[in-house]
Amino acid sequence: MTTRPLNVLFLCTHNSARSILAEALLNHLGRGRFRAYSAGSNPRPNQQPNPLALAVLREAGIATDGLRSKSWDEFAGPDAPEMDLIITVCDDAAGEVCPVWPGHPATAHWGYADPSAGDALDEAKHEAFRLTLQRIRRRLEALVQLPDEKLSPAELQNSARFLAGE
Repeated sequence: MTTRPLNVLFLCTHNSARSILAEALLNHLGRGRFRAYSAGSNPRPNQQPNPLALAVLREAGIATDGLRSKSWDEFAGPDAPEMDLIITVCDDAAGEVCPVWPGHPATAHWGYADPSAGDALDEAKHEAFRLTLQRIRRRLEALVQLPDEKLSPAELQNSARFLAGE
């Protein structure tokens, strides 16, 4: 692995829930080996993540400072950080035509149901966000525990897809 952290971009259409959870959680778990970002093809208005996503992160003791909904265009330009791995976390984003990413990063799809979907009561949605965070945590804990050789450019695609069950 390189001496710099491994840059990981999580994509979801609105960049308000699942990708925000993954970004904050990987930055929390990554301990300097990983640097996580998130974005979407159609980010949430006013660049605000879903309030329930922020609430469950805070409940889990994970920092939420600086989290915002962002367009994936921010990460496709020449001044953007070069990504090593891009993970789609919703089926809609996985099916969209993505920008061409500088550096040709590894890619994987880790699909999660949208915890904000439907007309459930706030308590039920809150629980859906907690469960989504737990599911994301399991995969990210496995990712951060991989040895350096499994995170090399030659192995990263296989490692990320293996964790997804692909």
